[in-house]
Amino acid sequence: MSDGDYDYLIKFLALGDSGVGKTSFLYQYTDKKFNSKFITTVGIDFREKRVVYKSNGPDGAAGRGQRIHVQLWDTAGQERFRSLTTAFFRDAMGFLLLFDLTNEQSFLNVRNWMSQLQMHAYCENPDIVLCGNKCDLLEQRAVREDEARELAEKYGIPYFETSAANGQFVSQAVDVLLDLIMKRMERCVDKSWIPDGTVRSNGHSGHTDITEPKTQEKGKCAC
Repeated sequence: MSDGDYDYLIKFLALGDSGVGKTSFLYQYTDKKFNSKFITTVGIDFREKRVVYKSNGPDGAAGRGQRIHVQLWDTAGQERFRSLTTAFFRDAMGFLLLFDLTNEQSFLNVRNWMSQLQMHAYCENPDIVLCGNKCDLLEQRAVREDEARELAEKYGIPYFETSAANGQFVSQAVDVLLDLIMKRMERCVDKSWIPDGTVRSNGHSGHTDITEPKTQEKGKCAC
């Protein structure tokens, strides 16, 4: 695909405490590389990737491929940047919520991040994928898998144990989030929650109705 050749621009936000591996996770997804020398993110940064998404129809057959430009926004986890981070919540369509499997406090703070999302995201039940990162550090593990899965089930969100170092389940986690977003857009009658610029004017016909006047109040999305 060329720079302007896509149907949808989808923005994801990576959230979680400082040091859980958000930057390394996104770098692994976009570049298939791991850099152990990343410094703490200051403010906001982002990475990009082009993918082709194929939805399955009622008969299970794959539909026509949609060309997706994915922007993955990397946020600072420190408290002093929290107001800057939450300002980006409303424009994101999906959220990757990471914690560090070797740091129990980062897991306990998942509840705080979920509360922030419920307050500041486009609706009270946004699409979120929970990732327990650094699963390759087996001997340093501080959070049990059953604990993490129980928390994810409580919130009704998918859970993956990922490794930014070796790439384990990194792509799968992002793919599941993209699938949730695309299916939400397909089934929602009211499109007012979708940020401006999501659908390209040079995209295929039949999708331009996705951007309608924004009259919906936050929290009313029933999709």
